[in-house]
Amino acid sequence: MMPLSMIAEGQPSVIKKIGGKEETRRFLENLGFVVGGTVTVISQIGGNMIVNVKDARVAIGKDMANKIMV
Repeated sequence: MMPLSMIAEGQPSVIKKIGGKEETRRFLENLGFVVGGTVTVISQIGGNMIVNVKDARVAIGKDMANKIMV
């Protein structure tokens, strides 16, 4: 298991755990980041990431990406 921020671009990964405070977990869940879901990193620019989750592209910061374990 490793944070989403360490995953190579274009490699689909299954979300195994979402860390952080309850508020943060709920926010990520509302964006589509749920345990068992698939996430693909599209690009990384200056610490920010664009990921594909549930057929939608979402931009998240590196601090958020570090809370998502795949």
